[in-house]
Amino acid sequence: MATSTKKRDPGPSVKDKELYEELRDHGNSKQKSARIANAAAARGRSSVGRKGGKAGDYDDWSVDDLRKRAAEIGVSGRSSMRKAELIDALRNS
Repeated sequence: MATSTKKRDPGPSVKDKELYEELRDHGNSKQKSARIANAAAARGRSSVGRKGGKAGDYDDWSVDDLRKRAAEIGVSGRSSMRKAELIDALRNS
């Protein structure tokens, strides 16, 4: 995929703008790119890739827990989604 020559201004809330741009160029959403870039700025880029693996499979979560997680990451329309839709939205964000 070709990299974009146009710079996008992610705004003042993104702490690692270079990583944000790289993630966006690779097709990640604005929200996901901002989350990763900010986590990298706070903990260091190498530690961000090691984090995770503790949450378990979304299929085992209750709908209530899925909605709470969707709210944390800003999934819109979550209140009217069924369990499968919530899981898809969370996996693709």
